[in-house]
Amino acid sequence: MILKAPSNDIMNKLARSVLVSYSFDKNPESRRLDCILKQCIELIARFPTIIAYSYHAKEHYHKEKSLYIHNPKEGIGTAENFLHLVRHNSKYTKTEAELLDLTLVLHAEHGGGNNSTFSTHLISSTDTDVYSAIAAAVGSLKGLKHGGANIRVLNMMNDIKRKVMDWTNEKQVSGYISKIMHKKAFDRTGLVYGMGHAVYTLSDPRTVILKKHASRLAKEKGREEEYQLYSLVEKLTPNIYKEVKKTNKTISANVDFYSGLVYSMLDIPADLFTPIFAMARIAGWSSHLLEERVSGGRIMRPAYKNVSKNKNYTSLKKRIKLNLI
Repeated sequence: MILKAPSNDIMNKLARSVLVSYSFDKNPESRRLDCILKQCIELIARFPTIIAYSYHAKEHYHKEKSLYIHNPKEGIGTAENFLHLVRHNSKYTKTEAELLDLTLVLHAEHGGGNNSTFSTHLISSTDTDVYSAIAAAVGSLKGLKHGGANIRVLNMMNDIKRKVMDWTNEKQVSGYISKIMHKKAFDRTGLVYGMGHAVYTLSDPRTVILKKHASRLAKEKGREEEYQLYSLVEKLTPNIYKEVKKTNKTISANVDFYSGLVYSMLDIPADLFTPIFAMARIAGWSSHLLEERVSGGRIMRPAYKNVSKNKNYTSLKKRIKLNLI
């Protein structure tokens, strides 16, 4: 199915593949916990292979590159298998596998308040099947404001590298960050991607760990200058934010800030950044889905309250006459 209907977006193909898995399950509608657990474990196991094959299908059918398909190996972990599956020559170093494994742990579920995990709870509360709930979570994570954030960080940093002449000059870097915040540079949204988090305000502990490994990898790969630019943007942005936004709010770099740099240094294509996030999150989604089955029981039904002021009714004829419709 992946090869016969290749998608230009790997997350789209991942969601479709999750739904297609329903067709290969003898008891897809079972509500027994042991059956649901089995379905979740099978999806956790399949995600790396589905993502790798979807990537190769896209490269072949949409970019006219050679098609490489490797069988997954038994006896090795998720990170090792993924690097084996996605690389043409199947080769990877121990350091690369360990670092990818670390990023999977850091990107795993960490509280349940994020959009994709809430989607799992929300959809599961309707008493639908496992595949429908997990596909919805994948669709949520696909969003640029959620799982696609590290790609935006990478694009923003590439823009800074092109526009700032001296990457070590704090004045030049500060000036360009200020332009970004004033919606005069990059994508004109005013956002410095990778900076700020809804929960981690003083610091993101995941970023602290990832930054240390990014520094070590940058030395090995000869990309120290690039790493120093990232570090400088992280250092300068909080004060520029306070100045531009006229606030005392503290912001810090989140896990997405350095993850794109790490993936690029691991020679992982940007197309795979968000799918790798899904590969990390599927275990957490599964645990929340099981929690909803065990202790939920009621459908989640969001309520909406009209906060506008009461208005006098205007007849249809009068609305037409006043060009209100």
